[in-house]
Amino acid sequence: MTIKVKSYSTTKDSETFFEEKEFVMEESGLLTKQSVRVETTLEYQTILGFGGAFTEAASTTLDKMSDENRKIVMDAYFKDNKYNFCRSHINSCDFSTGNYAYTETPGDVELKDFTLERDLKSLIPMIKDAYAINEEIILFASPWSPPAWMKTTNMMNKGGKLKDEYRQVWADYYCRYIKEYEKLGIKVWGLTIQNEPEATQTWDSCIYTGAEERDFIKNDLGPQLEKEGLSHVKIIIWDHNRDQMVERGRIVLSDPEAAKYVWGTGFHWYSGNNFSNPSLLHDMFPDKQLIFTEGCLEMGWYDGDWSMAERYGESVISDLNNWTTAWTDWNLILDETGGPNHVGNFCKAPIMCDTQKDEVMFLPAYYYLGHFSRYIKRGATRVLTATTHDKLEAVSCVNPDGEVVTVLMNSTDDDQVIGFRHNEHVAEVTVKARSMTTFVFESKNNSY
Repeated sequence: MTIKVKSYSTTKDSETFFEEKEFVMEESGLLTKQSVRVETTLEYQTILGFGGAFTEAASTTLDKMSDENRKIVMDAYFKDNKYNFCRSHINSCDFSTGNYAYTETPGDVELKDFTLERDLKSLIPMIKDAYAINEEIILFASPWSPPAWMKTTNMMNKGGKLKDEYRQVWADYYCRYIKEYEKLGIKVWGLTIQNEPEATQTWDSCIYTGAEERDFIKNDLGPQLEKEGLSHVKIIIWDHNRDQMVERGRIVLSDPEAAKYVWGTGFHWYSGNNFSNPSLLHDMFPDKQLIFTEGCLEMGWYDGDWSMAERYGESVISDLNNWTTAWTDWNLILDETGGPNHVGNFCKAPIMCDTQKDEVMFLPAYYYLGHFSRYIKRGATRVLTATTHDKLEAVSCVNPDGEVVTVLMNSTDDDQVIGFRHNEHVAEVTVKARSMTTFVFESKNNSY
């Protein structure tokens, strides 16, 4: 008995993306020296989805584009790439056009002046446009800083801490944000406690030690969510780099009174790879989930170098292979400067928009991310995948309909001939140099 396989490839220096081919796997045969093995009987975590972040920078950039190009961008992400797991910010972030909070009235402990007026200008319309294309989007939100008047430094930028007397007010603030968004038809699935809680940034930032984050969850935010009927909202800790995630997770999750409110841990990629750390934290607390909450490449306008795409590919494959359930990119789009950004912290996005020329540029990273988000469906289960070449990286999942998907990246400068084994079926396959390929295997529930 044979099975059919469809492959979709994106290759450096080629103008063809997701190039489709088909081949047949035999029920027995020899493997070449280097191989990829997929074994669907060994199952791991369930996948929630893939996506990027709605930021004021992205939404204001989008508003400067023509209606035609606005549609091209939104369809590219939410129709073609099928993005369904996204992030947004509570109050301003560095990728806002300036600092702002939903109430800037000092001492407004009852949140009487709380307003989403700033978000309603462009951010919320962008989110609603995305939901109109894909109603299955999961949205989580992260604060970069409380309002200045709640902080020890009396400013949103350059770190500082939440004043003790405003801990309960800040917990109320999260709940108010969730309810105001829900009034607009936008469901907030989850919250991170604080973006990058160990970094004093020149932009909006706020410092929490592990103990402070733990205590805020168990004494303030967790109980307040329950009190206001919002216990379904997922609480995600850390939201910073992989390097320290095990220690932060240990501090918070070792406390049963804090842990009972916590759904999982979020992490970024800005301080080394440390790809094994998610697995280590999973081994310590197997009942808690892991999500990648932010990653991008810095330094503004981007020239299309393929290494950016491969950075994304390596991270997604490695994170999924280490128990990560969802993967979220940073800004969905940025303008020709790599912004706007109110402190000049310019970065790259998979889609860049020249607002002066009304032009949209798709960078290779967009297509590489699509190799996961287009084919691995929500509810898929990761299964064992092993490779014999350290520059051939792969991950496999079984979709809810039984369809098996393997995503394979070849980051070498040469075409590679591999022996591909899927359970008991084998085939010899050539993967192009500097390429990403998604293989979709025929199953009893899908045939080609």
